[in-house]
Amino acid sequence: MALRERLRELERERRELVQTIAGNGSGFAVNDARQEGFEVLLKELEACVEEVESLGIVVKDVDLGLVDFPARRNGEHVLLCWHAGEERVAFWHGLEEGYAGRKPVDWGEEDAG
Repeated sequence: MALRERLRELERERRELVQTIAGNGSGFAVNDARQEGFEVLLKELEACVEEVESLGIVVKDVDLGLVDFPARRNGEHVLLCWHAGEERVAFWHGLEEGYAGRKPVDWGEEDAG
């Protein structure tokens, strides 16, 4: 998430530079350097996402820090759902429901599957 925030900052800076360049033609070298930095951070973010997904975790939204963990509930495949800021994994949803279909996890339930 920190990488994504830095990318957002660079995107804002890049927009400002584009406006400066369009207005008076200055800033080409600065823009090139920022573009390289942006690309490096983007590759680093992509590598982080790939590493997390290699563990079987599904990254749903990098900005929110929203991830799903495949699980089984009462014999059915479901997704445990968590996003940054939540203390623990406390919600689940069906494979087709998504974030809007989140339901509280009852950790005392027995898995029939």
